[in-house]
Amino acid sequence: MSTKVNSEGVSASRVYLPADQAHLNLLQFFIEQFPHIPKDEWEQRFDEGLILDQDGQALPANSPYLPNTHLLYFRRLAREPNIPFEERILFQDEHILVADKPHFLPVTPSGLYLHQTLLNRLKKRAGIQTLSPIHRIDRDTAGLVIFSIKPDERAQYQNLFRDRAVNKVYEAIAPYSEGLEKKLPMTYQSRLEESEHFLQMQEVVGESNADTFIELIEKNKSWAKYRLTPGSGKKHQLRCHLNALSIPIKHDQIYPVLTPYQEYDLDFSKPLQLLAKEITFEDPATGDLRSFKSLQQLIL
Repeated sequence: MSTKVNSEGVSASRVYLPADQAHLNLLQFFIEQFPHIPKDEWEQRFDEGLILDQDGQALPANSPYLPNTHLLYFRRLAREPNIPFEERILFQDEHILVADKPHFLPVTPSGLYLHQTLLNRLKKRAGIQTLSPIHRIDRDTAGLVIFSIKPDERAQYQNLFRDRAVNKVYEAIAPYSEGLEKKLPMTYQSRLEESEHFLQMQEVVGESNADTFIELIEKNKSWAKYRLTPGSGKKHQLRCHLNALSIPIKHDQIYPVLTPYQEYDLDFSKPLQLLAKEITFEDPATGDLRSFKSLQQLIL
């Protein structure tokens, strides 16, 4: 079955109707299947034609429950933050698409974000509904993100990251430290684990599971630009490591102090000064050495 998308290029989700369940109608099924979503939200989705059969035909809420079938459904957001920055497509062939993501833009739909995501913007712009990211960077981070185009090749590209066969280089602006400069370049290692706060990671005692090679690129009296080469891919690794060295990344809203996000009224004047600058790997589909560089710059 081909992927269904709406007029904004957003892909539908797929749900299976089990044979061991019985429901009065489809509305009742969705309410019981997704109890975290209010009844009136499902009613509005049906009213707006966002629940489809396998042929892409909109279904009414009182449609009968037919076991052993699949349905398609779209998310609906009453309000979504607008991200006024554009992504760039740096490279595209029949296998991959490489994008240069701006700050603030999520890679994939989650929470308040659906249309304003790199994935759905690119699906609409490139007209490729099979696009799938093979790695992620934080919404706050700008820079390179690679997408696979053919579903049967996606695992090959993801395995590159699993096997650490990808060389990634980041740049960051953080406070200048004369004491730290004397130790650079250096490889910083620590053990990172989830903290009691959902958004924050923390360093704990134990065998290292995260390492970052840190170099100084340029400096002034207050700030410095650092080149960061992670040897591992732990969540928030670069942010945690610079924070642990007492040089938290400029405009970081999570380290050292977790600051509640503004859901809609985002402060676009203070982007996190972290950029996924370079990425290099051997393409498993072509055998070519691929090397890409973000066109964005962090300015001291």
